[in-house]
Amino acid sequence: MSFKIIHGDSSEILKSIEESSCVDAIYFDPPFNTGRDFTLNPDNDLGFGDKFDSDGDYESLIESVISECARLLKEDGSLFFHISAEEMLIPHKVCSKYFTRIQPIFWQRSRSKNNVKKKLGSVVDVIFWCSKSKTPKYNLIYQQLDEYYAKNSYKNEDERGFYALGHIVYSKTQKSKDPARYYKIEIAGRTFEPSYGWRVPKEELDALLAENKIHIPQKKGNLYRKIYKHESKGKPATNLWDDIHSIAMGSEERKYPTQKPLSLLERIISMSSDPGDVILDPMAGSGTTGVAALRMGRKVILIDKNPDAIKIMKEKFDK
Repeated sequence: MSFKIIHGDSSEILKSIEESSCVDAIYFDPPFNTGRDFTLNPDNDLGFGDKFDSDGDYESLIESVISECARLLKEDGSLFFHISAEEMLIPHKVCSKYFTRIQPIFWQRSRSKNNVKKKLGSVVDVIFWCSKSKTPKYNLIYQQLDEYYAKNSYKNEDERGFYALGHIVYSKTQKSKDPARYYKIEIAGRTFEPSYGWRVPKEELDALLAENKIHIPQKKGNLYRKIYKHESKGKPATNLWDDIHSIAMGSEERKYPTQKPLSLLERIISMSSDPGDVILDPMAGSGTTGVAALRMGRKVILIDKNPDAIKIMKEKFDK
């Protein structure tokens, strides 16, 4: 079966899975320890309580899940812990016990808030990208080019079209440690031999030159790769995700109070897994992780103790 929906307490359900290292990626979006109750809207009580007697109780809850997730996660797998920026301390502390590598991703879920008068507007969530390995599975993903870059970078032109310049030599602060990256290139009587090495192997650079995909300066300067505007996928993703907005700012139908946008889960799953891989969401809410995973050819396990959430998920997958 390509997906499972399980009703129950996630820490107990996860303990019942005997096989270790069997999951490729995990998205964990627990309560945020806000001290609030969340409902779908003022006229609908669908939701959950996010109140704990103490920070210790909250820490115990998330650690009971994280410890089992770490056991189930493959060595090259990734766990994504989603939390508000205001409550990130305890999750980071817990994740540090079980994972070697923790990189924060900052998701700007909304723009400025005009109704905030006495404090800074809260517009950022943190998604801790955690792994046991320092080099987890990673597929290159892209973000949209910012407007200024798109307008001002593609100023060069050849027979193929407009292009920007991409670095193919290292700088002093990033010099290559590979002896094979130190070589000479002769072009029309000019010699190019960067002091700190090339970013590409000689065979690749020769091929780019043969295809006229290298920008050669008229006078002094380095060689550059031509990055054509019509071929651009965007920019390689950074740890600031400011191009995906919350459901409140989009057209998705909200089925659950803290539901996350489908595009956010698609990005997370795309970067950390391959078709056929197993994705786990131990507190699945409305099941957005499952929708994204199935659309992208992954298998998925969804767990939630809220019967309303289970009903919503089943309705989604029935469709």
